[in-house]
Amino acid sequence: MDIQKVLSEASGKLGPSGQEMEIAQYFADQFRPFVDEVTIDKMNNVIAHKKGTGPKVMLCAHMDEIGLMVVNIEDDGSIRLGNVGGVDPRILPACRVWVHGKEKLFGTIGALPPHLLTAEERQKNYNAKDLYVDVGLPGDKVKELVRIGDLVTFNVPLTELLNGQVAAKTMDDRACVGILLLAAERLQKLHCDADVYFVGSTQEEVGSMGAMTAAFAIDPDLAVALDVDHATIPGSRPDTTVDGDSLCATIGPYIQPKLLDRLMKCAKEHHVKLQTAVSSRSTYTDADAVGIARSGIPTVLLSLPLKYMHTTVETIDLQALKEGGRVIAHFLSELDAGWEDDLWI
Repeated sequence: MDIQKVLSEASGKLGPSGQEMEIAQYFADQFRPFVDEVTIDKMNNVIAHKKGTGPKVMLCAHMDEIGLMVVNIEDDGSIRLGNVGGVDPRILPACRVWVHGKEKLFGTIGALPPHLLTAEERQKNYNAKDLYVDVGLPGDKVKELVRIGDLVTFNVPLTELLNGQVAAKTMDDRACVGILLLAAERLQKLHCDADVYFVGSTQEEVGSMGAMTAAFAIDPDLAVALDVDHATIPGSRPDTTVDGDSLCATIGPYIQPKLLDRLMKCAKEHHVKLQTAVSSRSTYTDADAVGIARSGIPTVLLSLPLKYMHTTVETIDLQALKEGGRVIAHFLSELDAGWEDDLWI
């Protein structure tokens, strides 16, 4: 699988939280060669099922992206913006965007330049109320083509960097769906008794609604959630970031400790580097929703280090991503009927 090509194509698909239909169709097509059946549920979750007779396993990574929404149109055609998910207005000035109205319109996000600001205003960061999209059309034409509530998404292609790294929008968390695809592909060459459900989940950025409903419907014996974590960058505190070269396993009250031990042992036996991080309470990922579905599901969380989270240049290491697919495939292939013998002791 050309995973860089998959990520490049996926990053360009429409899929803000609650509107994941396009990206769901794309990932459904990517999973089909590796599983027995693929469905898209009422929440737009992609559920790719590789049938087996062993323990039922759910793996999930979310497909939705942060984005923007039209909240007002000025008389001159300037489009004012609200958030879909966590978008920091400081990243927005000069961004290229698509406005998804009756027609798909290219726009740029503008603001008053520093030359026109007072000395006091120049000391402050931009707020959402200071920004607008300019699509180059007069106000009456914009109001004809664009409605309040229409989506606005970033228009940024994936860029290949040096040393096996790439930068793109939506790597949080479509890069981790890529990990699931790599694991599904690798399982074709491994013996696997487990009954495996690969889930591209939805609405994570607004509360993990997709993972919650998928976990209820699948009712798995155990689960692995995948998301991103902050990779180390200049100025970051060491206790808030992880190295960018390998995945990270979370330790905390939402994580089943003996299942985590099994995952760590599997990584060691297959020479896959795994870091650890601590979440003393919630992980703020799909793991939280999955772990408390129905009567509770033993869950672990793996995270892909990512620089510049919730920006248009989210940067990942492709080798770390590939190693994630490898360890998950081996973890799944080694699950047998006695997997939970000592889980609760």
